[in-house]
Amino acid sequence: MADFVGRRRELKELREDIARTGLDTLSGRKAKAPRARVLLVAGRPGSGRTALAEAFVREIADDYPDGLVRVRLTAPGGEPLETERAVRTLLEGLGERTPPGACEDDLSAALRETLKDRRAILLLDDAADPHQVDALLPDTPECLVVVTAEGPLTGIPDVRPCTLGGLDTGSAVALLGRIIGDTRITVDPTAAEDLAEECGALPAVLTLAGGWLAAHPKAAVADLAKQLHEMPPGTSGPLGRAFRIVYESLPQPAQRTLRLLPLAPAGILDSHTASALAGCSVAAAQSTLEDFARLGLVRHDRDGLFLLPGCLAPFLQALLETRERPAEVQLARARTLERTVRLLTSCRAMADLPEDEAAEAREALEGLPRALRFPDRRAAATWLDTRLPALTAAADLAVADGNLDTLARRLVSALVRALAAHRGTEAAAPELYGLHRLVLGVAERRHLHREQAAALLNLADLDAATGRTHEALERYRAALAAGKAAKDPYATGRAMESVGGAYQELADWPRASDWFGRALAHALARGERADEARLYGRLGNVHTYAGRYGEALRSWRAAAAGYRRLADVPGQAKALSEMARIQEYAGRPEESLHTCREAIELARRAGDLRLQAALQVRLADTLDRLGDPAAARLHRSAADRLLGDDPAACEIRSSSD
Repeated sequence: MADFVGRRRELKELREDIARTGLDTLSGRKAKAPRARVLLVAGRPGSGRTALAEAFVREIADDYPDGLVRVRLTAPGGEPLETERAVRTLLEGLGERTPPGACEDDLSAALRETLKDRRAILLLDDAADPHQVDALLPDTPECLVVVTAEGPLTGIPDVRPCTLGGLDTGSAVALLGRIIGDTRITVDPTAAEDLAEECGALPAVLTLAGGWLAAHPKAAVADLAKQLHEMPPGTSGPLGRAFRIVYESLPQPAQRTLRLLPLAPAGILDSHTASALAGCSVAAAQSTLEDFARLGLVRHDRDGLFLLPGCLAPFLQALLETRERPAEVQLARARTLERTVRLLTSCRAMADLPEDEAAEAREALEGLPRALRFPDRRAAATWLDTRLPALTAAADLAVADGNLDTLARRLVSALVRALAAHRGTEAAAPELYGLHRLVLGVAERRHLHREQAAALLNLADLDAATGRTHEALERYRAALAAGKAAKDPYATGRAMESVGGAYQELADWPRASDWFGRALAHALARGERADEARLYGRLGNVHTYAGRYGEALRSWRAAAAGYRRLADVPGQAKALSEMARIQEYAGRPEESLHTCREAIELARRAGDLRLQAALQVRLADTLDRLGDPAAARLHRSAADRLLGDDPAACEIRSSSD
């Protein structure tokens, strides 16, 4: 798209409006508590309101040293962005982590708290209504909010509006000149002025007209002006007429690709998305998108992507509905979602994965075409970050019909795994929370109990990880009910164990041991030996915390026996280590020494240096209590040799004190 031109008067007025008295104050209405000044750039689609807002914030950026954050409040298809997602976008732009699962009010409060001592600019693009804006306004007059919208923002106090029409004639002609070159303007300046008038001097229309002229170097400017003038009056104004001329000049394959662009999630386009939509090669799709950008049909994004202009979305949607068969639309959408799944699989494969997951990822990567592979981990992570809004929108689209079919499940699963692999579960928690909640909503509406149980367990795990234990407990109980309704033994057992874990976190030892006991009985009935051993250990922990050392020893002894039957040497070593600790607590140091030595041998066989060192320190502490300091020193020296200068050695010593 051509560089920004003109609008000097509007830019000057906007700058002056920052310090000008608000309209509410001038009308005598009582002012509320000080808030950020709100400047509104209003104009119909194609008026260049976003370009003006961007140019303005660039001019004043130095006055707001704490930065500029942006969010688009309306999707290209006209759907308003949820307030929760808008706040998260702004907080992330400010470098703040957003708590997963927080409600809209809490997020808005977090945004205001973050901006309390900052001097920053918020650019809220394409606001659909005042309520969207009000939830995002900082409570400090040191910040500035610049909003673009089609109409007024009634209800926002002291907003200063700047209403746009067309460009002045000189600026309109200059914009054309930047696209097609000065020679054709100089040859017939009157024709250029006539063309600007036929375009309503609107930047989007001028860009389309200029793009068409640039693609047709032998066409006269006057001929295009005449063609626009002679088109039927009911062709949706200057923008609709210019779009029609450009569209009809395209070859048939490009027309079809353009008609399918409204299917792109969040209106974000790249060569893979266009390739999947049109069913063509990636190289051909990239070339077509570049042609569209030169024609003004799409615009370049800061991240090297292409964006579908909102002002053209109604025309493209109308073409999609009238020129494409429903079956073709469904197929194009499925191709796009399938391509997204494969790219997410490739993205995850490039992350630093544990060895057991890495083999699976390498196998999946080998089955993908070279065009879908990333060159390295950094490229994959960058792709994930820049495409995340589109990926989230694709997940919304995949489950929109409420069926949770195979493709929808695969897409959500692939996105969850890619986010966790590249960002880690904790850092990706807000996005993961939204995805699991999306699945939960569909599962509840469709009474899909198995999916409901899985989503509830995932959400509860995220709640538990962020300290919302009561919320986690409620969801674990709901997951248990859903697991039983689905007759899913895995979900049922997992939920029982997780309920016990939540009660343990709340230090409710009786309930914790009760639920771990239920989960253990469930595992015993199913013959799940690994689960049995782990649950005996969890019961042992709870009994230890409650001071029931006899029951704790019985549980850990059963856990050790279970790990021995499984030939799980590390698990058996850890279980014996816990037994030694409890014997020490129970005042049975001689038994503790014997168990500790047995555990050390198992830890040595398992190659667990840190556990060996911890056990050596425990032996030393026990020997000190038994009055043998010389032997204690020998075991502490052994611990030092095992870990050398590893910082973990300090942690082991401090944990034994």
